Amino acid sequence: MNNAFFTNFVYIISSILFAFGLRFLGSPVTARRGNMLSALGMFLAVIATLVNGDIINFKWILIGVAIGGFFGALVAFKAAMTQMPEMIALLHGCGALASVLVDWTAYDVNGASNLTNSITLCLSIVIGGLTVTGSAIAWGKLSERIPGKPILFTGQKWFNSLLIGAIGTLSIIFILNPSHYAIFLILLGLSLLFGIFLVIPIGGADMPVVISVLNSYSGIVACTTGFVIHNTLLIVVGSLVGANGIILSIIMCKAMNRSIVNVLFGAFGNVVKKISTDEKKEAKSINVEDAFLVLENAKSVVVIPGYGMAVAQAQHAVRELSELLEKNGCDVKFAIHPVAGRMPGHMNVLLAEANIPYDQLFEMDAINPLMENVDVAIIIGANDVVNPSSRHDKSSPIYGMPIINADKAKSVFVLKRSMATGFAGIENELFYYDNCRMIFGDAKQTIQALVAEFKQAQQH
Repeated sequence: MNNAFFTNFVYIISSILFAFGLRFLGSPVTARRGNMLSALGMFLAVIATLVNGDIINFKWILIGVAIGGFFGALVAFKAAMTQMPEMIALLHGCGALASVLVDWTAYDVNGASNLTNSITLCLSIVIGGLTVTGSAIAWGKLSERIPGKPILFTGQKWFNSLLIGAIGTLSIIFILNPSHYAIFLILLGLSLLFGIFLVIPIGGADMPVVISVLNSYSGIVACTTGFVIHNTLLIVVGSLVGANGIILSIIMCKAMNRSIVNVLFGAFGNVVKKISTDEKKEAKSINVEDAFLVLENAKSVVVIPGYGMAVAQAQHAVRELSELLEKNGCDVKFAIHPVAGRMPGHMNVLLAEANIPYDQLFEMDAINPLMENVDVAIIIGANDVVNPSSRHDKSSPIYGMPIINADKAKSVFVLKRSMATGFAGIENELFYYDNCRMIFGDAKQTIQALVAEFKQAQQH
């Protein structure tokens, strides 16, 4: 058995493991198994690559493995669950950066041998470059090192159009004559610049879509890199990741009532200013003791988590409250909006970390038909995903976005620190409904206070 045959055989096994890994990642129940299968597939692929006989210097590879392993382990142990969205964005950028460096090295050593090679090399540099800086900006917005609101300036659309035009023109020139090293470098520079201006106009409310789009971009650039260096596994894996990201982007767009075309070109996050009125509205608040009395008599409760739950790290307290409610004869469900939090599946991950049973998690389409019969809906930090204005207010930036129908519950408790707006920057009219009561304060402390009330009641 020669090295090439062995390497390709292992690549096939790895590809199968990646495919099944992605399949299992589609459900919280099997996600851990999917992650392990994918990790095994990557391990086998790395081993097969290292033993194929084409490695020039193992010393630098081992140094890279040691450095990468150290920082990877450090991040895994140190990063909190609330930091997962920005970590995902950063990892997408690192993957794209690795692809760009591989492409650059391949071009520097071998050039572009044919038309197919020059096309895929050009695509890798352009998509990889914008993914690197786009991911960095997304990381900054998600970690709040950069303002989460859209960053706009006069002439921005014209500037972006000129960038796209320059990249397109230079790409054609490079593909037709790939020996121009200066054009290659200019293309890379413009792509890195475009990635910045692609993401800065996007507001925090659209970050789940950005994450899924960047995921797709990182897969596409891995695939094109596979063509550049003639690596079958990179082509297969890149295609899987790219397709998965596109499908996820479509799901996110549907959940936010946005066009996939707008998302792919970064033309979303524009906020339409709502015409102000002189109407005075007043939200009604309730204290923990009175809220407990309502919950004590409730037969059905739906918990709707949002990013506020992640910030307060209240998921474990929420699980404890749900267990006490169930012991009291209450049916407890958790309603998950597709774009709740700052990345796809953010709330699912947090609730899974708190060991909340998977069969208690309900998607938006599954929970909405039940909401009219729910005694109490508890909203923890969610804002835009429960805002009824999306149904009727055409001036609202979330108009037409499907929401969880929390307002249809008999009673609604909203746990928030203040009346501040959500990521979309708009007021939530649900807060002023007759069946809604605000419980102000830190969500974790509020839930813990409710837990204490239940425990005290049980002792008596």
